[in-house]
Amino acid sequence: MTNQQLYLVLGIPMLFNAVLFGVLMAYINAKFDAIYQRFASIEKRLDDLRDLWRAELRRVEEVLDARLKHLEER
Repeated sequence: MTNQQLYLVLGIPMLFNAVLFGVLMAYINAKFDAIYQRFASIEKRLDDLRDLWRAELRRVEEVLDARLKHLEER
């Protein structure tokens, strides 16, 4: 066996494994990015709900203040 044949026998499987590992890591990274995007959208929805809840509570507080003020004036 010549040196060139030895290099090919050892080098080609190593390169193939490196390429497969790179593809696998890219696939896993894409899956994690998709999960991150999903959590980001859920977090945005929760922020929107929190803002809506605060607005509704502010409205209820204003109504209660107006009613209390009306009762105090009597």
